[in-house]
Amino acid sequence: MFLRFFETLRAHGVPASPREYLSFLAALDTGLVTYDIDGFYVLARTALVKNEAHLDRFDRAFSAAFSGLENLPVAEMVAEMDLPEDWLRKMAEKHLSEEERAEIEAMGGFEKLMETLRERLAEQEKRHQGGSKWIGTAGTSPFGAYGYNPEGVRIGQDKSRHRRAVKVWDKRTFRDLDDNREIGTRTIKVALKRLRQWAREGAADELDLDGTIRATAEHGYLDVKTRPERRNAVRVLLLLDIGGSMDDHVQMVEELFSAARTEFKHMEHYYFHNCLYEGVWKENARRWNARTPTWDVLNRYGSGWKCIFVGDASMSPYEIAMPGGANEHWNEESGETWLRRALAQWPDTLWINPVPETHWRYTQSIGMVQQIIGPERMVPLTLDGLTRGMRMLG
Repeated sequence: MFLRFFETLRAHGVPASPREYLSFLAALDTGLVTYDIDGFYVLARTALVKNEAHLDRFDRAFSAAFSGLENLPVAEMVAEMDLPEDWLRKMAEKHLSEEERAEIEAMGGFEKLMETLRERLAEQEKRHQGGSKWIGTAGTSPFGAYGYNPEGVRIGQDKSRHRRAVKVWDKRTFRDLDDNREIGTRTIKVALKRLRQWAREGAADELDLDGTIRATAEHGYLDVKTRPERRNAVRVLLLLDIGGSMDDHVQMVEELFSAARTEFKHMEHYYFHNCLYEGVWKENARRWNARTPTWDVLNRYGSGWKCIFVGDASMSPYEIAMPGGANEHWNEESGETWLRRALAQWPDTLWINPVPETHWRYTQSIGMVQQIIGPERMVPLTLDGLTRGMRMLG
């Protein structure tokens, strides 16, 4: 029955295997999901998607496979329409207000609703548009789509208009998540989670269940044991390019910064402009009178820190290669010199570039930075790029 769905997944680039498809069918046979398109969507996604990078592909395949339900022949709809009244009551309690349920009961109740639905499915010979009796679209019939009736069952509609239907057949929760798309804070967190080195730090504020069981068995009385919470012990130094051409990428970099602050307990950040020189700063409003010497940063953070540059690396080649090449001040040493010092201090260095990777070859300075830090150390600000970068740093 779902072979077409499986083929659609493969056609959309979701690498679901036959074993996963059989697991999906087995889960359906157990009755985990019954008469619930949302539950069916979640079950199918859980069984058939093994990589978060494929979630958006799954959503598109799901939509392609199950759109157009309103165009099914009436005979097939009759065969599939087996909605238990107790299930319909439970769905009503979940989705309808007390006033709406009272209105439905006053008009004959759910028994009358389902009886009429089956009768009209059996009588109807063709798709109906408008009106108040037949199943179709628009109008005030209790069955169909894009119409209005307080006790309706919606069939074949992408989203609710009045939010009054008993069962929302076509509601789906699609998420825009693909490994070659620019991403938001939530999906950045998904990628950053790959960079983890767990350690137990801080006060003992987490229940040690195994220790409690062991101590209780040994002592003969309840002996509660606690332990420090497990935290990500990775230390990250974030160096952010700010201003100029980076103004076009402010939103993406803000999302990356927000996600990084959430995921990494030990994180420090500094700003620079275009390329790393002799000074960095913490606050852009005080960039000229409250700078931190780059030498201080190099000496303060040990080689165990992960250094992540975030910038478009788009500048004049002179800003990288020449003393005095910086466009805002006189730099006694070239940007390349400072970049190589950073690499020597922090072997685990990564450069995240918000410019699409396909455009890099058109900017000379991007190629120069890649040559200095290593081509594999520069990744795009996409889910796939961050995933590659976190694996490299890990």
